[in-house]
Amino acid sequence: FKELNLTLEKGHVYGLLGKNGAGKSTLLKSIVGVLHPQSGACEIDGVASHKRKVSTMGKIYYLPEQINLPAVSIKCFLVMNKPFYPNFSQEMFDNIIEEFEVPKHLKLTKLSHGQQKKIAIAFAIATNTEWLFLDEPTNGLDIPSKSLFRKVISSHVNDDRGIVISTHQITDIQNLIENLVLIDSGNVLLNKDIYEISKRVTFVQTNNKDLDVEAALYYEDFGLGYRAILENRNDSDGNVDIELLFNAMVSKQSKLLTILN
Repeated sequence: FKELNLTLEKGHVYGLLGKNGAGKSTLLKSIVGVLHPQSGACEIDGVASHKRKVSTMGKIYYLPEQINLPAVSIKCFLVMNKPFYPNFSQEMFDNIIEEFEVPKHLKLTKLSHGQQKKIAIAFAIATNTEWLFLDEPTNGLDIPSKSLFRKVISSHVNDDRGIVISTHQITDIQNLIENLVLIDSGNVLLNKDIYEISKRVTFVQTNNKDLDVEAALYYEDFGLGYRAILENRNDSDGNVDIELLFNAMVSKQSKLLTILN
């Protein structure tokens, strides 16, 4: 990253998107202080995160893509880890585990990868930290569990908490995120509220070839017709096709970039 400027605010669910190698995980690790910036500053509430101060660490929780849980029971895992998070909710953890239908009596290493991921997600949410950073949280989850993931995340969003989800699985968070952050080639292409995006551009799909491609900011031919992004001239709002928008942004559509930014 060079000359990267990004400000995140509590009370929002951010979707962090980028191509493979764009730096999504690196950005998350920099935010939470696992990586140290060579220059510039990365701060949480005005405090440099790489200093790893106890007061700061109690405010944030970072769930990496690859988890490695110890060979202990769930109860023992909680005893070891929840004291680091002063606002941890045992009730919240128990409720999420029950929704995920994870057995409580087995050692963590005896659970399947998907079940371990559910434990990790439940603990992350139950920390009640002011900031929650999730890196590819739906990897390893089956389809019903992905639906439950969206449900539990949306149930635990409030004005005092910010959630950042980095993922390649755009459809897993399509209806969950409120703000979209797109990064590419070491820079932020877009950091915008989904509603504001829908006010500036509109997304259409037609099953025939009658689309005026010259008027489209971006379009994709899927054989029988087009998926396209058009400038919104009516100030109406609608659904945002995040996958199509992502494809358009990383292809560096200059006019689209100008309209959105």
